[in-house]
Amino acid sequence: MAMDTDTIPNLLGDQRDQAPEELQNYFIDFEDFWERKLWHELTDKLVEYFDHPESAKQRIPLFETFIKSFANKINQLKLVTLGLNAATQYKDDDERLAFVTALAKSVNKPASQDAYVYATVAVATMQLRLGEFEEARKQLDQCEQILEGFDSVETVVHASFYRANAEYYKAKHEFAAYYKNALLFLACIDLADLDLRERQSRAYDLSIAALVSDSIYNFGELLLHPILDSLDKTPHSWLRDLLFAFNRGDLRAYDVLAGNISKVPLLKEHQTFLYQKISLSALTETVFRRPPHDRAMTFATISEETKVQSNEIEHLIMKALSLGLLRGTIDQVAEIARINWVQPKVLDMKQIESMRGRLREWDSSVNQLGNWIEGVGKDVWAA
Repeated sequence: MAMDTDTIPNLLGDQRDQAPEELQNYFIDFEDFWERKLWHELTDKLVEYFDHPESAKQRIPLFETFIKSFANKINQLKLVTLGLNAATQYKDDDERLAFVTALAKSVNKPASQDAYVYATVAVATMQLRLGEFEEARKQLDQCEQILEGFDSVETVVHASFYRANAEYYKAKHEFAAYYKNALLFLACIDLADLDLRERQSRAYDLSIAALVSDSIYNFGELLLHPILDSLDKTPHSWLRDLLFAFNRGDLRAYDVLAGNISKVPLLKEHQTFLYQKISLSALTETVFRRPPHDRAMTFATISEETKVQSNEIEHLIMKALSLGLLRGTIDQVAEIARINWVQPKVLDMKQIESMRGRLREWDSSVNQLGNWIEGVGKDVWAA
């Protein structure tokens, strides 16, 4: 968009007069940087200005009449950032979608594919909010394909993609995919950049997804993430306790906390599955507590230690084997399970103490073996 040399100063002068008094100095910098063609400095100053809530009313006119006049001269990712900030001021959803779609098309060039992905993800996010799930999925799949071809890309681009992908999977009740993408989103940002309400919301959603997913049996990454701390001293703090109960296979704690399950429709709907899931966790914890040489266990022993009914033990072990939580064999006639491997997981302090005790036992047995070899081998050593 070409403009004569008087148009821009006049435009900036008009916009300066309409701006709040405390922000008017920005327009002096805008004009100065524009006249000297300092595009990098001008872009950064515009991004800073658009970040002020008081700039809201001027974002669209500034973008449409000022920024577009030098759009091809500045960093395209920052151009999209400015455009997305301006788009928030459209009250009509269709207008906002049309604006961002046009923005994405304008940066769809070989040298600015990161900016194109960033804008396209914003288009997909708006489509999700409008219920256009198929169109949103197409946009996200295209973005994923482009991202896979990058050696490196700005973190903000990946964060926006994982955030939108998580929103899609949440809407579709694809819990494992939501859990994965939501955690990847959190890995791309500084948690302090999210307000408390959003942190609590994300911790709540992640907890529900972890519990009801039929393919997530190890909550280690979530249990170690500080996002869970945001549930402390809230009505949902019991969810955090429930996750830790699942991690250690604590059926007694589950029974205490189970009264809360009816508060959450998704958990109530999966209540039978949840009992099976914590029973599996109790089984793996029982195996884990035993030293490797003592993992041939009768069904009766497993029932006693896990508190699972004896007639459910065989099915429970078969389920654990099929899910890859355990490896071993079952003697159905003798009702004995011989386990030679258990899936690793995050340990709490009690579990760490248990491992410490086992290491001490191992150390003691090694010393005893050494003493025995030394005792019976004296003649050999002498020879």
